[in-house]
Amino acid sequence: MATESRPVTADAPVDAPGPPEALRPRPVPPSPAGPAEDGAAIHLPPRIRGNRASHLLRFSLRQHDLVTRARREHGDVFRVHAPIPGEPSITAHPEHVRSLFTAKPELAPSVTAESPLRPIVGPNSVLTANGPRHLRQRRLLLPPFHGEAIARYATMIEEVAEREIATWPQGRPFALAPRMQTITLDVIMAGIFGFTGPVVEGSPEHRLRHVIQRLTAISTTPVAKLGELVNVSRDEPVGLVRRGVGWLDSVTYPIIEERRRAPDLDERTDILSLLMRATTEDGELLTDRELRDELLTLVLAGFETTANSLSWAWERLVRWPDAHERLITAVREDAPDADDVVERTILEAMRSRPVIPIIGRRVTVPWRLGEYVVPAGSPISISILLVHHRDDLYPDPYAFRPDRWIGRKPGTYEWIPFGGGTRRCLGSALAMAEQRVVLTHMARRLDLRADRPEPEAPQHRNVTMIPARGARVVITGRR
Repeated sequence: MATESRPVTADAPVDAPGPPEALRPRPVPPSPAGPAEDGAAIHLPPRIRGNRASHLLRFSLRQHDLVTRARREHGDVFRVHAPIPGEPSITAHPEHVRSLFTAKPELAPSVTAESPLRPIVGPNSVLTANGPRHLRQRRLLLPPFHGEAIARYATMIEEVAEREIATWPQGRPFALAPRMQTITLDVIMAGIFGFTGPVVEGSPEHRLRHVIQRLTAISTTPVAKLGELVNVSRDEPVGLVRRGVGWLDSVTYPIIEERRRAPDLDERTDILSLLMRATTEDGELLTDRELRDELLTLVLAGFETTANSLSWAWERLVRWPDAHERLITAVREDAPDADDVVERTILEAMRSRPVIPIIGRRVTVPWRLGEYVVPAGSPISISILLVHHRDDLYPDPYAFRPDRWIGRKPGTYEWIPFGGGTRRCLGSALAMAEQRVVLTHMARRLDLRADRPEPEAPQHRNVTMIPARGARVVITGRR
């Protein structure tokens, strides 16, 4: 049965000071959602205008514009052709989000098993597996990404950030995104593989870094976009994607082989070593292919998303002087609320520019989405971008206003850059820790301005939304 609908409001302590009156959220109109009542008639949401080819092209290249216009024309729920089988119903209502995030996994499995990432990271990873396989992999990976493990990374993140920031040019424009990727890739390499210290040219680490950075750069080209579409729903890659995956495998498997022979394997605390020692409930060790799939998932999903979150944060900050000045002043003066100001800035950046703009489930029973009911087997996509720009939850939604988070906690079904339910991002705690350290360090050390006043448009790359020009800034001074 569809869940009982009730107004959704932001989750905040009753006695805490709240955001300015103009930024206070309002109750969201109710909209029942969940498995449909027995006998409920199928009633599909409206389909946006255009044919399949135009939908696919716009969805892949200008998803931001496509869904924003569709919501203006059709409301919270609409259908579109997308790079997965079927016509996904896209929703922007938090009650619909709640129904999918809290559903039993067998009723609403993730569509990442059908995403363009499947032929790259394989069908065995925690990202692309569903059902018992996904839960098994998730249990194996949870410990290294929580608690004391995250706390151990803080000093290392600061050292990496300091080393990289010292190399940035002053007085001329440059793109932050690739520089941020260098920082987050260093962190990922240390946490996942245990690689620390200077990179030795020709070493396994150096080769892996080179391949990842080259493929990341190539992935924005039109040919790469075509390759993604050709490989949708495949287990094994074809065409140019196959060549790229072969290149990745040629540098990943030697690292696995070398680590298996390491005399100190039992004492190492990096994620690769922990995974090599981990066993399933049946006492089985992971195979080399399983290890490869998980490692590539963690590297590719971990370093680029966090790097682009940081890039978007600065792309927003240098164009919103009040927010920028508030952050700089709080950090440099060691204000009592400095940590809170940093946190609010991160929350607002991830709200206004979610790096993963859309996620989805494929329901196995008829599903209600407010007035609509879609049949079993239908894909339902949650537009994180649209949920984050509801003007009832986030008044003045297109403004960058970190103060909206004063005394307010992110709602479980309203602020969802890490997804939710059993599919919530495993690395969310590490990603937040990285952003806190790097944002603080940059605010303390650097005077930054935008290279030009107009904001950077979103560009879509694979499943991510990135700044079209790489978040270009100019360093005007160092401290």
